[in-house]
Amino acid sequence: MKNIKLTLQYDGTKYNGFQKQNQKGSTAVTIQGKIESVLSKMTEEEISIIGCGRTDSGVHAENYVANFFTNSEMNLEDMEIYLNKYLPEDIVIKELRYASDRFHARYNVKSKTYLYRINNARYNNVFNKRFATYVAEELDIEAMKRASKYLIGTHDFRSFTSLKIKEKKSTIRTINYIDIKKQNDLITLEINGNGFLLNMVRIITGTLIEVGRHKISPDDIKIILEAKDKERAGFRAEAKGLTLLNLEY
Repeated sequence: MKNIKLTLQYDGTKYNGFQKQNQKGSTAVTIQGKIESVLSKMTEEEISIIGCGRTDSGVHAENYVANFFTNSEMNLEDMEIYLNKYLPEDIVIKELRYASDRFHARYNVKSKTYLYRINNARYNNVFNKRFATYVAEELDIEAMKRASKYLIGTHDFRSFTSLKIKEKKSTIRTINYIDIKKQNDLITLEINGNGFLLNMVRIITGTLIEVGRHKISPDDIKIILEAKDKERAGFRAEAKGLTLLNLEY
């Protein structure tokens, strides 16, 4: 069997995340469900794809990576043409490549980069609504940058996840960098780490927005981290502002 690596992008607005759900009937509204349906028809095989991770409902991806195994003799160019013809227009296959039998889209990931977009204009720009969250108050970018430095490195991020913690579930993660920029009225928060807990990037973003509003001081981030209590962190920012940007293998 051939192991094929896919790189795709998608607008997650209409979908219940990437991964198929257990609930009856929900497969049709996931990215995975849509791709598997087209792949199975194309190859005349029952195809299951392995994704690099879950994304929440409404979250987008610029370079999502997945892989699947097939006996199909169709060449990669024809596969790509077929997929992009029959997939919905908000899912695009950017590249197909043959991978080693041992390649696993999830387990081989070394780091992930997410981008969060904040529209900080006087009005909610209609062209940003699907891909950025709107914050009317002017945010203090320098305060947000100071606060973000407390999150760099290896920490227990129990305060920054919606996960129901079980004893054997580690909440320790490493953040390599957080880069916050403002261009005109668009604020971007780029965050790279070795892995992220459920809703971790969105809760970090919501907490930094609260810092930007001067509702939380930059130094409070250290206290929130040490508390290991999600009730101490800020709100969970909207899913639509979040995009999975890149992965490193």
